[in-house]
Amino acid sequence: MKVKTLSRSSDVYLPARNSEVSRLPRNLDPDLHPFERAREYTRALNATKLERLFAAPFVGQLGNGHIDGIYCLAKNTRQLNSVASGSGDGVIKYWDLSSRDEIASFTAHRGIVKGLAVTVEGNLLSCGMDNAVKLWDITKNDQSDGPAKTFLGSSGFTGIDHHRSNPVFVTSSNAVQLWDENRSKPVADLSWGADNVNTVKFNQTEQSIIASSGSDRSIVIHDTRSNAPVQKLVTLMRTNAVCWNPIEAFNFAAANEDHNVYLYDMRNLTRSLNVYKDHVSAVMDVDFSPTGQELVTGSYDRTLRIYKVNEGHSRDIYHTKRMQRIFCVRFTMDAQFILSGSDDGNVRLWRANAASRSNIMSARERSKLEYDAALKERYKNMPEIRRISRHRHLPKSIKVASETKRTELASIKRKEDNMRRRSKKGTMPYSKEREKQIIGVAIKEGENNG
Repeated sequence: MKVKTLSRSSDVYLPARNSEVSRLPRNLDPDLHPFERAREYTRALNATKLERLFAAPFVGQLGNGHIDGIYCLAKNTRQLNSVASGSGDGVIKYWDLSSRDEIASFTAHRGIVKGLAVTVEGNLLSCGMDNAVKLWDITKNDQSDGPAKTFLGSSGFTGIDHHRSNPVFVTSSNAVQLWDENRSKPVADLSWGADNVNTVKFNQTEQSIIASSGSDRSIVIHDTRSNAPVQKLVTLMRTNAVCWNPIEAFNFAAANEDHNVYLYDMRNLTRSLNVYKDHVSAVMDVDFSPTGQELVTGSYDRTLRIYKVNEGHSRDIYHTKRMQRIFCVRFTMDAQFILSGSDDGNVRLWRANAASRSNIMSARERSKLEYDAALKERYKNMPEIRRISRHRHLPKSIKVASETKRTELASIKRKEDNMRRRSKKGTMPYSKEREKQIIGVAIKEGENNG
């Protein structure tokens, strides 16, 4: 006679020490859990509803703001809690994000402050339409003595950016000029054709590469090793801002007047990698998250939108009744918050994830949130969950403008289809969405870059 007995080691179910909780044996055989999918779907649905219920993206404004509109922001990439803002009346304010209080405030320029950048040492560079670039020592609360250095140009400056590790900065005006902090005159002129250059940005990974956009609707790639421009891309409409991806060094985003943001690879400018839509007015600024996985845009339609890099439509939209046209946006260096500056004079602080909270969580709470996130990701394509997670209340003006724009685009598409159907086959090819905004690409030929 054969007798079967059950035997198991006490190590399986007894805790290793007295402070631990007893482990419970689990059998993950799906045949023993016939309602697992139904239960998980219900949990995912509840988690999605709770996420929308607790969504509160607006944290607050910094201090009392500015008297005039805010047209530029600069963050210190070596500190989490420092940011500078420049306004239309020439005043610069330096803020502590932890307390949302003003650290320093001083009049820097006659007229609008067009650009700000933080140096390697933590000092502040500012430029304006008064033909001056000024270097400020932020460690001093009293700036009545004036700037530490002043660099004079031949015309008003429209943008500035600093090298990540060297005492070198680049400015845009009627030319793209490379400056050394220890010299009073520019060391190189990197211009290529544009009468006026709107914005300029250093690549923070490939640190010798610069991107600029001009009034002639061009985006130009410059190389400081040869002190010359390398490539030029001409688009249908003007580019307002450029931002490099901090992780993928060859990719950059361009905020355009045609309501879209385009992601380009500088190695192949004949087509864009992605097109970010949904805005109903010109996009004024764009900034990448420090992780390189998301980007935020600020638009003339008075809204912020947050995009995932590999998706074409925004995952969230932020707006308030009082916020006016947005001219500058920045991610904080921990990727948890977003800063926006608008022409109503306020610097606003937003959560990057509307439903997240910055309080200290217990291990149990953190585990529950991770479990809910996994469930939402698993069932995100179910109709009810997708509808709830995507729904946003929009201002009436944005909603009406979106519907009008959708109708106009559908009308244009219908007209092209009718013309194509009545034309000879092959005479009207379909225009690719990622290429139709590009007019042409030029490569600079010279003795240095061949």
